[in-house]
Amino acid sequence: MEINSLQIIIGIAAFAAGVGLTFFINSTALKNKEKKIIKDAEAQAEITKKDKMLEAKERFLQLKSEHEKEVQQRNNQVVQQENRVKQMETSMKQKLEQTNKKDQELDQIKETLNKQLEGVKTKQAEVDKAWLTQVNQLEKIAGLSAEEAKKQIVERLQDEAKTTAMSKIKDIMDEARLTASKEAKKIILSTIQRTAAEQAVENAVSVFNIENDEMKGRIIGREGRNIRALEAATGVEFIVDDTPEAIILSCFDPIRREIARLALHRLVTDGRIHPARIEEIVTKTKKQIDEEIVETGERTCIDLGIHGLHPELIRMVGRMRYRSSYGQNLLMHSREVANMCATMAAELGLNVKLAKRAGLLHDIGKVPEDDAETPHALLGMKLAEKYKEHPEVINAIGAHHDEIEMTSILSPIVQACDAISGARPGARREDSENYMKRLKDLENMALTFNGVEKAYAIQAGRELRVMVESEKVSDQEADLISLNLSTRIQTEMTYPGQIKVTVIREKRAVNYAK
Repeated sequence: MEINSLQIIIGIAAFAAGVGLTFFINSTALKNKEKKIIKDAEAQAEITKKDKMLEAKERFLQLKSEHEKEVQQRNNQVVQQENRVKQMETSMKQKLEQTNKKDQELDQIKETLNKQLEGVKTKQAEVDKAWLTQVNQLEKIAGLSAEEAKKQIVERLQDEAKTTAMSKIKDIMDEARLTASKEAKKIILSTIQRTAAEQAVENAVSVFNIENDEMKGRIIGREGRNIRALEAATGVEFIVDDTPEAIILSCFDPIRREIARLALHRLVTDGRIHPARIEEIVTKTKKQIDEEIVETGERTCIDLGIHGLHPELIRMVGRMRYRSSYGQNLLMHSREVANMCATMAAELGLNVKLAKRAGLLHDIGKVPEDDAETPHALLGMKLAEKYKEHPEVINAIGAHHDEIEMTSILSPIVQACDAISGARPGARREDSENYMKRLKDLENMALTFNGVEKAYAIQAGRELRVMVESEKVSDQEADLISLNLSTRIQTEMTYPGQIKVTVIREKRAVNYAK
């Protein structure tokens, strides 16, 4: 029994010793493992620290380089501004010197003129005195007063004038009998010019109706990008205000306004409104308008029974639909003149087809926009000559405003019918024509600068928006274009109020994933 107890005690002791030894061994291994992990972590931390330091150093150098570039650019801008100011100061000094010099010259001229005026007054007094002396002497010699002599001379001249007038009247009556037919035709033409009718005047604004005001937000787009894209693509001002369920399209060019209206209608109907889609729709709409212009020209020629017209002249006739003559629609005016010319030619026994052709084409010179200096009658005559029209038609076009001599009886017919159509009360408005010419001159002036891609006059001519090519024009050059353009407008044009010149330079990168 004691032996068993001893064995148990020995076994327990051995087990305890084994457990202790195992714990000691495990503890030692764990400490070694912890030391290795700590050492590896310290090494990794050191590597990470070096990488971060290197990355921070590179970032610092990059920021330093960018800062230096920015400082250099600002310095260049400051230098340019200083040079510009110096040039303006020099120019102002020169102008001031010239003004002072001219003032001195004017003062000298004024003194000279005053002296000359005093001398003239003195001589005039002497002449008046000598004249009175001579008159008194003549009255004494003739035995008549000046009034009595004047009365006798007047009576004698009246008798001679009556005799001469009777002779002239007899000659005129004889000549009238010989040319009765020609004079009768002229009298008929002069009488027809008294005809009057009503005519509506066109305006430069279109209203686009929408179903609800929520669509206005989509048309404007985020931060106004959609409406800016619409205005840049069409050249039309989109006025989105508090008017319920309506957007106003303002532009002096009816073709641009019609393109903008149709494009906006397509975008609203489709529902997808963003800059890329806007450009796509505007391009398609322009093609559609071009096709409609040709179709309108062909339909007009068919309605009037005019055949063999050159395709380019047909296109110009179609463009008349989107042009106005002093506020009067040019196509309706030309159709009306053509019909009246045909009626008048038939009454006078002339060629009806040629008269109708001349009436339709008489204002064709108002359609082209590239030659604003040549009178439209002469420009239309050149176009008719270019496309092989009949000589009588060519003369009627060129002479309907008396720019050239009339060589055919068709010419006064076209002139009379043009006056009939345009002289009606309310038919035309010259202010509108001058307004459109001023806006077109604004755009053409902007297009003369290098790098200018598009130019649109908006806000009723109070703002000129210019789009330049980013590859050809830098930001500094865009500033210079804006300054030079505004200076040219001040010196070369006459306009009310002020004109804001906005130059837009946009960089766009486009790629396709295939």
